[in-house]
Amino acid sequence: MADKKDIPKSFKHQDREVEIYKSWEESGLFTPEIKPNQKPYVIIMPPPNAYDQLHIGHALFVAIEDVMIRYHRMKGEPALWLPGADHAGIASQVFFEKILKKEKGLTRHDLGREEFVKQLFDFLMNKRSIMEDQLRRLGASCDWTRKKFTLDPDVSDAVIHTFKKMYDDGLIYRGERIINWCPRCNTGLSDLEVKHQNTTGQLTYIKYPLEDSDKFVIVATTRPETMLGDTAVAVNPNDKRYKDLVGKNIILPLVERKIPIIADEAVDLEFGTGAVKVTPAHDPVDFEIGQRHNLEQIIVIGKDAKITDLIPEFAGLKADTEARKKVIEKLIEQNLIEKEVKYDHSVGHCDRCETRVEPLISKQWFVKIAPLAKPAIDVVKEGAVKFMPKRFEKIYFNWMENIRDWNISRQLWWGHQIPVYYLEADPEKFVVAKNLEEAERELGGKAKQDPDTLDTWFSSGMWPFTTLGWPKETADFKYFYPTTVMETGPDIIFFWVARMIMLGLYCTGKPPFKLIYLNGLVRDKHGQKISKSKGNTVDPLDMIDKYGSDALRLGLLLGTAPGNDTSVSEEKIRGYRNFANKVWNATRFINLMAPEFVDINDVKLGEAEARMVKEFDKVKQEITDHMENYRLSLAGEQLYDYFWHTFCDKCIEELKPKLDQTETKDQAVAVLHYILKNSLLMLHPFVPFASEAAWGILYSEFGLLLAQEWPKVV
Repeated sequence: MADKKDIPKSFKHQDREVEIYKSWEESGLFTPEIKPNQKPYVIIMPPPNAYDQLHIGHALFVAIEDVMIRYHRMKGEPALWLPGADHAGIASQVFFEKILKKEKGLTRHDLGREEFVKQLFDFLMNKRSIMEDQLRRLGASCDWTRKKFTLDPDVSDAVIHTFKKMYDDGLIYRGERIINWCPRCNTGLSDLEVKHQNTTGQLTYIKYPLEDSDKFVIVATTRPETMLGDTAVAVNPNDKRYKDLVGKNIILPLVERKIPIIADEAVDLEFGTGAVKVTPAHDPVDFEIGQRHNLEQIIVIGKDAKITDLIPEFAGLKADTEARKKVIEKLIEQNLIEKEVKYDHSVGHCDRCETRVEPLISKQWFVKIAPLAKPAIDVVKEGAVKFMPKRFEKIYFNWMENIRDWNISRQLWWGHQIPVYYLEADPEKFVVAKNLEEAERELGGKAKQDPDTLDTWFSSGMWPFTTLGWPKETADFKYFYPTTVMETGPDIIFFWVARMIMLGLYCTGKPPFKLIYLNGLVRDKHGQKISKSKGNTVDPLDMIDKYGSDALRLGLLLGTAPGNDTSVSEEKIRGYRNFANKVWNATRFINLMAPEFVDINDVKLGEAEARMVKEFDKVKQEITDHMENYRLSLAGEQLYDYFWHTFCDKCIEELKPKLDQTETKDQAVAVLHYILKNSLLMLHPFVPFASEAAWGILYSEFGLLLAQEWPKVV
């Protein structure tokens, strides 16, 4: 019970939130104990990029996961919510390079690899601490004593261990295949790092002369410049129009190279004329056709997206602009253009820098994915891993059943450097090793490490268990793995979720989590996706400054369901600030009018009081059922509705007069405290700051609200 004079008329979130969070963190209650005979509840936080300012999407996942973890902690379960940060290979390097250029006029090459990596590390560690403080502002009750970074030494050791094991098992190989290449970032990309944009271009119909004939085969293409590297023309074997031409040759215009006409089922009979040019070195489909027909791979576009010296007349020209223009001009001169028509098609761009991606042949390190995909499909089909909502299983299966080998090489300086070492005297000889010393012992001479780094998603795919100390049999790994829930967005099912399942099964023999809880996108009040370009962004830290963390959390949590998008606006958040104040004022009123706690079991209730308790117990049961089944929004909405419209508007008003009557006072006081105390307990996961502050007014003798048990359901 607090001194009535010291209690302000409204909850001052600006004054109280930092102080309350500090008391939580200092209490040690965020750090669960290992209790061998009790099952833990574990969430490994999806690690934000270390340099990121937290945005509204981060606020959503923090709100959802914090509700889950606070509820299970209050149930008495050893509840671990492990926080971390991602080194974010391409994103961090591109971001820091821009800063270097803007602030110092330098490139990474001016610094050299070692100094660049050192400066970037220091930069990210500073940014990471800022990001972690922002998580505290959001109320994240995670275990800071166990926080991890994807480049921590023990995590890096685990990455090397896994790479070596996969290589020894024949799952990692080095090969020349077609990859997605970003000319701006100067690195290969996985298929998932390519963002396809709808573009209006031109479909050019080119006449390819038949050998020893005055006839032509007409092919349609959106990239006439790549014809310089054509090694065949392909038709569908079921296309009667070209049946008599298969096996004959054409003379490739401009280059005057003889190339065959082949039949392959990959050719779409409906596209263009049904005959397509095949450039195995510059198109993924053409590469596969080339593999099947043993076609030559002629590289005519380099990593700078310019025509190579192989074609002197076009050498040095930008492929998709200057070279394209010149190729078309030359074809027109030779009367080899049939027609040009506008054509809408999808063009791949780098997800990080928006540069058009070039498909190129390159020697890279790949993961053989099929042996990993099958068990990852099986655990979902068997129910060992569940999706919420279940409809996302179909999307997962479709992608996993059509998955291709994973290019894990990145031509970057930032990240986990590939643990492969080449003998300087004979670069064809190499070993996978922990470090240079071990490699040179095994190779018997001076060695040099592969300059490439691993795809960020390789280390992130091991996040649920490397954070717990794997491959060592640590106490944390043995107790907390497999984890319970992976909460994330549907947009990274393929980037991350699928890879965590595949690598979890491969490395540990167990799926990394039991439930995948998927949130939706955050949209504005008009249903539009929030983005800087639309000017409709909502800064979570600004909202916390204005209205408090509790209001922001409710604005994100209520009115949505797993997998569905949620709308948020300043007006909505402002409205939930009023609810935080309602909680505060109801507590303040009871402290003023009925400060002395009376246990409900010590009084005989009247008919009206018994009805209130019975109704509240029913609500308590329903809310608990919602929480058990991850219907978080329904639980929050029911709590909100009951507390405001039933408890405050009806129960308190009905019980007020009875507080002045000796024969009814104890009953009224007991009911008010019973409902308020249990309401604060259930509100705590949703509005942790206001509920903790209100708890401190009347129930500080019981200790922090954070430490209390969830109300018993009768």
